[in-house]
Amino acid sequence: MTPTGPDHPTRDAGFGVYLHWPFCAAKCPYCDFNSHVRHAGVDEPRFLEAFRAEIAHTAAQTPGRVVTSVFLGGGTPSLMRPETVAGLLDAVAAHWSVAPDAEITLEANPSSVEAGRFRGYRAAGVNRVSLGVQALDDASLRSLGRLHDSAEAFAAIRVAQAAFERTSFDLIYARPRQTPAQWRAELTEAIDRAAEHLSLYQLTIEPGTPFYGLAAAGKLVPPDEETGRALYDVTQEVCAAAGLPAYEISNHARPGAEARHNLLYWRYGEYAGIGPGAHGRLVTGGGRVGTVTERAPEAWLARVEAEGHGVVEMEALAPGDQADEFLVMGLRLAEGIDPARYAALKGRPIDVARLEPLVADGLIARLPGGRIAATPRGAPVLNALVAELAA
Repeated sequence: MTPTGPDHPTRDAGFGVYLHWPFCAAKCPYCDFNSHVRHAGVDEPRFLEAFRAEIAHTAAQTPGRVVTSVFLGGGTPSLMRPETVAGLLDAVAAHWSVAPDAEITLEANPSSVEAGRFRGYRAAGVNRVSLGVQALDDASLRSLGRLHDSAEAFAAIRVAQAAFERTSFDLIYARPRQTPAQWRAELTEAIDRAAEHLSLYQLTIEPGTPFYGLAAAGKLVPPDEETGRALYDVTQEVCAAAGLPAYEISNHARPGAEARHNLLYWRYGEYAGIGPGAHGRLVTGGGRVGTVTERAPEAWLARVEAEGHGVVEMEALAPGDQADEFLVMGLRLAEGIDPARYAALKGRPIDVARLEPLVADGLIARLPGGRIAATPRGAPVLNALVAELAA
């Protein structure tokens, strides 16, 4: 039986390909992603050849897979020319079989949205776009360091929805001085404009970012814990009432419109990470491994040109580590996890003596079919639940 056959715990979650385009027009002050500004421009044909080489290298390790989703993330993939996107997707299709209904998502920033370019992406094979809107008022957009204003954001949403059947956009909440009433109004407006999917993230102050320095100096004060919880509760309430319930802690969709590539992550499926700083989880003959590529774009490029790939780490994951990752990812989902799959990864079942008190306290729910999930009361303290169950 192959490593992805019916006897392997990753059997039903699919196989995805993540392509990381690391370049942005500007670096946002809250962002700790692997994104870089290159004012002199980017040699797209040279980078495309390197992506092709790394795709070929990864495909040789994962023969026979059927790609169920591709995600072009970043950075700002919408800065790429449509022919570069076409070249990337053609390379994926040249080395793996691609399912006829595969979800092909491209991230875009409103400031880089052009109707002609979007038509080019659609012709290249992209069938879903995720827009980094982040806020719907100009003052908040300026404070977040975004290059677009609200008018550009609304125009980008219209262009995306005209070009693609499936669209989503992101918003950041729990911004400094934001009140629950303000967020309720903004979120209601967002839902009026969203067709099927919203990603709603609480602002986090990440080490190494300009926001971190401002927060340390007392010049940026995010909402306190009580207000943050109130903002989270508003998010759940407003989205659920509008028919976009949370299927994952930060993601809301109409039934059937969930992001399939992201579901693959949360269901602990198998995915190739291609491009500078990309992470992957692959099942090889020796078991499940975690991969990491060289983070700096030019260093990744040089490594790929010299060695055929940019992988700098390939770590065999112990059964306990796999089970813990599965727990961390899966309990973010409203559908929860199958404890039998956890036991298959871990080599032993979840400790009932640790699970039952969480069920009794209303933090974990038992679902039909034997699955377990965090309740609405348990979701905000998910880290504590995971720590308890993984102990």
